[in-house]
Amino acid sequence: MPMGINIGREICGDLAQSETREWLVTNGVGGYASGTVAGLLTRRYHGLLVAALKPPLGRTLMLAKLDDTVLYGDRFYPLHTNRWADGTVGPHGYRHIEKFFLEGTVPTWRYACADALLEKRIWMQPGANTTYIYYQLTRATQPLTLTLKAMVNYRDYHHTTQGQGWRMTIVPEENGVYVSAFPEAAQLHLTSDRAIATESHDWYYGFDLIAERARGLDDRDDHLHAATFQVTLQPGEAITLVASTERKLELDGEVALKVRRAYDQKLLGLWKSNRPVDAKEIPAFANRLVLAADQFIVNRSTPDEPNGKTIIAGYPWFGDWGRDTMISLPGLTLATGRPEVARAILRTYARYVDQGMIPNRFPDEGEVPEYNTVDATLWYFEAIRAYYGVTEDDDLVSELFPVLAEIIDWYCRGTRYNIHLDSADGLLYAGEEGVQLTWMDAKVDDWVVTPRIGKPVEVNALWYNALRTMAKLARHIGKPHQEYDAIADRALARFSRFWNPTLGYCYDVLDGPDGEDDALRPNQIFAVSLPESPLTAAQQRSIVEVCGRSLLTSHGLRSLDPDNPNYKGRYIGDQRQRDGAYHQGTVWGWLLGPFVLAHLRVYGNPGKSRELLEPMANHIYAHGIGTFSEIFDGDPPMVPGGCIAQAWTVAEILRAWLATEQQA
Repeated sequence: MPMGINIGREICGDLAQSETREWLVTNGVGGYASGTVAGLLTRRYHGLLVAALKPPLGRTLMLAKLDDTVLYGDRFYPLHTNRWADGTVGPHGYRHIEKFFLEGTVPTWRYACADALLEKRIWMQPGANTTYIYYQLTRATQPLTLTLKAMVNYRDYHHTTQGQGWRMTIVPEENGVYVSAFPEAAQLHLTSDRAIATESHDWYYGFDLIAERARGLDDRDDHLHAATFQVTLQPGEAITLVASTERKLELDGEVALKVRRAYDQKLLGLWKSNRPVDAKEIPAFANRLVLAADQFIVNRSTPDEPNGKTIIAGYPWFGDWGRDTMISLPGLTLATGRPEVARAILRTYARYVDQGMIPNRFPDEGEVPEYNTVDATLWYFEAIRAYYGVTEDDDLVSELFPVLAEIIDWYCRGTRYNIHLDSADGLLYAGEEGVQLTWMDAKVDDWVVTPRIGKPVEVNALWYNALRTMAKLARHIGKPHQEYDAIADRALARFSRFWNPTLGYCYDVLDGPDGEDDALRPNQIFAVSLPESPLTAAQQRSIVEVCGRSLLTSHGLRSLDPDNPNYKGRYIGDQRQRDGAYHQGTVWGWLLGPFVLAHLRVYGNPGKSRELLEPMANHIYAHGIGTFSEIFDGDPPMVPGGCIAQAWTVAEILRAWLATEQQA
């Protein structure tokens, strides 16, 4: 069973702690539900049903929250908590939370109301924009009456609402009501197996979104009280409320919960069956990550690939990004025993290759992908290499080989954004004014924070790795390989330009507008961690040592050396301030994976390399419960920030842990 995550009153009853711990459930098509352990809204992205109306995007907040209240004996117990525009908090429902825990992927609250215990569970139906909220009276000496006020909305999840004058249509239907925000809107069906529904239409104004204010964004939101559900429960009885874009639903919460639990067990079974026969005991946090990994895998159908797959980069606000998808693929799919998902993702992205590039991202608002990336396509080669290493799937390699050959051809002769092979030294050049092409891609208005125009070190390490990979794949399927090896040999010969013998590490960028950039950044670690390294053993060791001394933290690598005058130790403030720190010192959790792999290559000590991963097991309680954050402050205590659940952080920690086990 996965790691038991239990949080008691010492955290649940302390608002400062319980409102900074967040939960997440997903549905596999891009929709999700998320909130705080305390139960109050702190982000515009929180909600019990954020539906993906154009899967995997088009995410729309439809059910914001339930304000739940208990009448037990002659006393009312509010279980909900709200913070209002004037800063007041009320009611204080979090004070009644005796325990919060994850049951598989299902967040569960246990409320103590005198001698009564009421449990609440929230989950989503796989493959549907449907959220279940299930209450069970597990202990009581008399009946308990539960009242649920449904707070609805209909807005893009990036926005906020001012509700004055907005009349929604609320219509009774069997077992509940449906809400229509406007004639063309998708309907929200709110139904229950046994509660009595009463329509309402009362706007609640001025929900205070404290996390948005900290990000320098609009911090006020309004929601519509659309219906009230009420039921009296006897000891042992339960009630189910379902929020969905679909009309015909399973209303038996116990049955739906069994389906969810079976799905979780299937994931753990695939993971277990993929373990080596002589594997050591699997740590509890690794089991937990297997369930977390699935939350990022979603459907992306194409006309010729209706079962296409992709990866959501992070919750709550990211969509599917090409770079994040390819980096995350080995850890989320191959490490967890799901190569068929990897295959579907690789085939999906092949459909979008254009001018030798895979998309950087798919915008929420449109269908036309954006291609502003130099490295995502090179990570595509590494994802295919990893897939082939597990499956030896010659059929897929044969299918994709023409696409891969076309990519290399485009990169050699030149494609968008001045991406081209420099004939003088056989290294890849990329970049032009005003465009961000590497993973260090922060941009505010016209300000590209880390432009890295020229020849970035990780791009050329990936290029060399891609060429060697291509040559090997060509051999496997009987295609000519000599050309790819020749280009790789040339890149290898001149990669030595990156080495700075005085500093004992690599330049971050060569041939930039201002010459060579010798800032100590983590990008060079990929020249050590990738399967095909263009560095000598001595150079690899030196890089690991230098990065270990200056960049390594308990939760990842700093994006810039603290001794650099441009270093920013805290990720705080408005968008300009945050983006200015994003890759200028901020710690990135996903980089811990490549560092561990590099450490393992250099020192050959799986036990010592695995020790570097252990602090992340504690982080699983601290931000996004049961998952890993996107980023952390560069300065102690390394406060987590960004997305509460980030695909490549989960993926790379899982992949690195598996690598240390297999080499033990």
